[in-house]
Amino acid sequence: MDFTYKIKGVRCHACLGKIKTALQPIESSIKLSLDPPTLKLISIEKIMLDDLNIRIKKAGDYHLSPVIIEDTKILAPANQEKKNRSWFNVYYSLLLILTYLFIVSLTTSFSSGRINWHLWMGHFMAGFFIIFSFFKFLDLSGFADTYANYDLLAKRWIGYGYIYPFLEFGLGFAYLIQFAPTQTYIITVVLMAFSSLGVIKALLKKQKIQCACLGTILNLPMSNITLIEDFSMIVMAIIMLMIE
Repeated sequence: MDFTYKIKGVRCHACLGKIKTALQPIESSIKLSLDPPTLKLISIEKIMLDDLNIRIKKAGDYHLSPVIIEDTKILAPANQEKKNRSWFNVYYSLLLILTYLFIVSLTTSFSSGRINWHLWMGHFMAGFFIIFSFFKFLDLSGFADTYANYDLLAKRWIGYGYIYPFLEFGLGFAYLIQFAPTQTYIITVVLMAFSSLGVIKALLKKQKIQCACLGTILNLPMSNITLIEDFSMIVMAIIMLMIE
């Protein structure tokens, strides 16, 4: 018999991995899905829901509830609608943030009838790092789990996922007050280049995972957009380093 349950509290594949580990004694009898977060139990005899919840509670703040007929009718159209969303709709929130950053940094860099492009890049990068770190701080543990899905260092040491938003904020603040500009540019190139390696690897493997660039609050899929973000920061940092 098949029994399907909704999983509350799941944000990424790392969460599914924790649940899978917690359910190791019956691992061969279960199937986990992230979209939507569900657990399918294939068993001759039904395992008590309370027993399952006790097991997965040890892995984190997760909770199972039965999927009723009404739920299954609703889930299919919802998933279909998600698949049919256009590229613009998927990345609307990210594009809106970048547009705001572009306009504000352009305005603050306009002086004496002309735009100071060096100053614009500095202001844009300051806003970029500070705003992106803000979204990560909204759910720091969720970001760390999601980041561990593809970042080369975070995969091996989950603590890096907790440190990374602080590094981003530090860079943003350094750009804002123009602190040690040469060192700031170099750190930006190194940090973004290393981050892009994990993104490239995930894209080459065609992994369907959540991008952690805006934390877990805005659910964006991993794509070439993530790589463009990293490369844009690298290019601007190199340009500023050359004209410093």
